[in-house]
Amino acid sequence: MDIRVRGTGPTDPFLGAASLLETEHDLALPVDVEIREHPDERTLAAHYDDRHVLKISRKAATSAMARELALHEFAHMVRYENDHPSHTQSTDEALFLALAGQSVERRKVTHCYQIANHMKDIYADDITLSVAPASKLVTFFESQLATALADRSGYTPSHGTDADTAETDPDISVVNAAFALAMVERHDLADDDHRIYELADALAGEAPGVDLDLFRERFASLAAEPSESDYRKELVDVTRAYAAESAAAGPGEPAAD
Repeated sequence: MDIRVRGTGPTDPFLGAASLLETEHDLALPVDVEIREHPDERTLAAHYDDRHVLKISRKAATSAMARELALHEFAHMVRYENDHPSHTQSTDEALFLALAGQSVERRKVTHCYQIANHMKDIYADDITLSVAPASKLVTFFESQLATALADRSGYTPSHGTDADTAETDPDISVVNAAFALAMVERHDLADDDHRIYELADALAGEAPGVDLDLFRERFASLAAEPSESDYRKELVDVTRAYAAESAAAGPGEPAAD
């Protein structure tokens, strides 16, 4: 892999992530890593005809998760280069198919984009977890769920967390928890009595209109190598399921048609 790091920050996390990835995969295009000063930005990958670009905040680049974050974004690049349906399917097209004819709250439409990103992340992390230990990822998920729960209910986690503490919407928090559990179960990362299940159940209690198990099962059961049509159907179905549950939960803010 050809990696070029620009900006003030360490290079070791990116080189280490590349070394892990290269045990089973490779990238044909070079990767420009841009370390930025924006404190609220974690990572962002962009793809061009002649290169990939990884934008990462200096805070993230110097964190304990830096190597894992870089590896995750490199895995997205692999999926993109390999034309995996999860990374070639237009999210706008799928959401249009899923939500056509429905009135959906604007925040719920935003959530649907997050659901689509979760599905991309599942396929990226299938690669990540094939080349790297999973312990940090489980701890990261646990931290994120604990923080979301603290934001919603005043619950104080028994373990400290460095995660951002911005208030989280309770509905999408349940979907985020379902994603975390799906990754745990898809790769057999933790026992059934792991604390992450307690946290997910508590978040589900904060938003009873969203079915935690439904989304956990849909995420966990995604086929490793779906056809384009099968992946589109999965994305449309899970988006439609979220919109339907949201509508059943009652009216909220103004809708977007």
